[in-house]
Amino acid sequence: MRSTTAGTHDNPLKLAPVRKSITVEAPLNKAFEVFTAGVGRWWPVAYSIGKSPIEDVVIERHSGGRWYEVGEDGSECSWGDVLEWDAPQRVVLAWRIRADWSYDPDLLTELDIRFVSVGEKSTRVDLEHRLLENLGEGAEAARQTFDTEPGWSTLLAAYGQEVARSAA
Repeated sequence: MRSTTAGTHDNPLKLAPVRKSITVEAPLNKAFEVFTAGVGRWWPVAYSIGKSPIEDVVIERHSGGRWYEVGEDGSECSWGDVLEWDAPQRVVLAWRIRADWSYDPDLLTELDIRFVSVGEKSTRVDLEHRLLENLGEGAEAARQTFDTEPGWSTLLAAYGQEVARSAA
């Protein structure tokens, strides 16, 4: 059973998921590794919800693991958790950040990230952010943010740059 945020039953609006893709010049294992273990190297420091400036972003490498930012002062600020871990093909993350950019452990939107080999040296990364209606009031505006700049396209571009740097 999926958890939802309060008020979802009052908001019957079903929002379309945000879908974005990028193809990177890296084999499947490397593409997955940079996305998951290397997320702190490519996630923009301005995209933080913590009180301390962001030092790192961590995705624990197993189902049930945590997904959080680490501040320069060592503090941790949760973003969600790992719902599915199927290395190196797929990771599903719970995004538990409200439309006002605050953490809510009872909120569930999902990021489903799939990695597909495109030849020996390239990988297509498909990202889907779904269950956005669970954001309640402000869901449509949040969806628009995720779907446009500076949303998931910006983040995937930063990821692609990190893949290129790590291959050099």
